[in-house]
Amino acid sequence: MTDPLHTELLKLAQEAARRAGDLLRDGRPADLEVARTKSSPIDVVTEMDIAAEKLITDLISAHRPDDGFLGEEGASSEGTSGVRWVIDPLDGTVNYLYGLPTWAVSIAAEVNGETAVGVVAAPMRGETYHAVRGEGAWATGPTWSGDRALACRPAPPLDQALVSTGFNYVLEVRTHQAEVAQRLIPLLRDIRRSGSAAVDLCDVAAGRLDGYYERGLHPWDLAAGDLIAREAGALTGGRPGERPAHHLAIAATPGVFEPLQQLLEDFGAWHD
Repeated sequence: MTDPLHTELLKLAQEAARRAGDLLRDGRPADLEVARTKSSPIDVVTEMDIAAEKLITDLISAHRPDDGFLGEEGASSEGTSGVRWVIDPLDGTVNYLYGLPTWAVSIAAEVNGETAVGVVAAPMRGETYHAVRGEGAWATGPTWSGDRALACRPAPPLDQALVSTGFNYVLEVRTHQAEVAQRLIPLLRDIRRSGSAAVDLCDVAAGRLDGYYERGLHPWDLAAGDLIAREAGALTGGRPGERPAHHLAIAATPGVFEPLQQLLEDFGAWHD
């Protein structure tokens, strides 16, 4: 039986993700401009990132004023309840800036330091994914009638695996990532690059990808999607023996995970 706290957190995350997704989809100005940059001049934040994070934190705080926050656009508070919300209000900002459809709202709730609930809304797909720790992963959207239980794909041989990745906005890091991808391509079916870590992790969960890896992610990029992928049966981690981290995050169907992880270790995908 679902923990009542987890049920409460899931419903609140779903409502916040829905409202933020509606704001981003329906409120995008025709003359959308960059509000500021982060790690490099091409790592951008728009006014809509900021507005969506404020909507999410205001909504959650109104219901649970003692919870903490960690948000990509600056929301940060410790809280006193043992619950912390980890929020990426707009994962895939460059896609959104250019009018490309692959972007998402990602909201996770940690309870006493462990991710208990994850919700990822992809409004331009009309899809929302969610998971509660220990209770599986689910999706809703036009592809499915009602809630669909998610399950990652059966493991193919590595040379038939479709794997996604992402590229950092810091030139030196991105250049190294391209070198790693160049070495991987002959060993896989192919590599994709969507521009949204949250969407990629959910696509592993939904069986649309066999694996995903990336260097340079932050907790808000990973928290919800990592839980959704794991609850769908995928394995997740970083370097051998480690959890997903800033220097490397991997999610893949069992059977693909270990050989992919070993190749990434051999190719120095984590290397600074």
